[in-house]
Amino acid sequence: MSDGLEILPVRGIGDVTAGDDLAELITGAAPWLADGDVLVVTSKIVSKAEGRLVEVPADGPERDEARQRVLAGETARVVARRGNTTIVQTHHGFVMAAAGIDASNVDKTHLVLLPEDPDASARRLRADLRKRGLDVAVVVSDTMGRAWRNGLTDVALGAAGIDALLDHRGQLDPYGNELSLTQMAVIDELSAAAELVKGKCDQVPVAVVRGFGRLTADDGPGAKVLIRDSAEDMFGSGTAEARAEGLAEAARMPVDAPRIEPVDGPDRDRTSRIARELINESPLRLVRVEFPAGEEGRLRLSPPGSGPADLVRLGAEAQRLRAAFAAAGLATAIEVDDLGEVTLTYGVPA
Repeated sequence: MSDGLEILPVRGIGDVTAGDDLAELITGAAPWLADGDVLVVTSKIVSKAEGRLVEVPADGPERDEARQRVLAGETARVVARRGNTTIVQTHHGFVMAAAGIDASNVDKTHLVLLPEDPDASARRLRADLRKRGLDVAVVVSDTMGRAWRNGLTDVALGAAGIDALLDHRGQLDPYGNELSLTQMAVIDELSAAAELVKGKCDQVPVAVVRGFGRLTADDGPGAKVLIRDSAEDMFGSGTAEARAEGLAEAARMPVDAPRIEPVDGPDRDRTSRIARELINESPLRLVRVEFPAGEEGRLRLSPPGSGPADLVRLGAEAQRLRAAFAAAGLATAIEVDDLGEVTLTYGVPA
């Protein structure tokens, strides 16, 4: 644990252009930089030095069209759209608005893209500073929003010489409870702290955090370890996108469902309530909802008439109910008898 941190702005770097030596610019502006410091560098000047700019029209609809083309090129997957805002997953794996494409602090005829490999950028800058006799950690930061919260904060896109995570799992808190989930995103915390002295309009793209004291001998794993795998992401889609995906899944539901287990305990009352609520919204006549002893829940549906159109309506309504049960985490199977009635069996997927 650190006894205290000092956060220092690095002023006087000036405008950065393609091919500039960032290590030279930074050490020139901060001759007081010392071993053990954590250097937090805004990704924009890294991108400028690496030539990660694209030319676009200065204004008008042509500029908007060009920006959309650039966004498409930087997008691996669209996560959500709402109004003029598009949240995407970049080719790096970051999920952020507009793929991190930035039009601020650059002339109107250019857009700034994220560094192609922010971890590699951090490693190169650290190596260049080592050639000048300085052993520091480097964090490449950018601004992001957060799910469920208003406002922006700086986070780490790349890192070298410092562990991205401080893992407390397996340790005991003061009350003797074992910590099972606690991993602190240290480089995100340092990025946010550094932004307090950098600001967005003050042209201070670099800050130094002094006193942290947890540098690594090698470059470390970088910031990529903070990217959550899509299989573990519980919020990997926007609302509209998740709804569209759910409707598509409903259309692909097989008639022959996997084996269904009986619904027991509190879940029995819950699923019975779900069934009755769904049926109450149905225009068709419900014969009964039942829980045969030791078996799955069942619904019996009858067609509103005897014509072919009535049977089609019955089939559509049965599929609607199956989709609604699936949304509640329940599996269903469907059978049609000689009278045209439908038996919908629902329960817990085996």
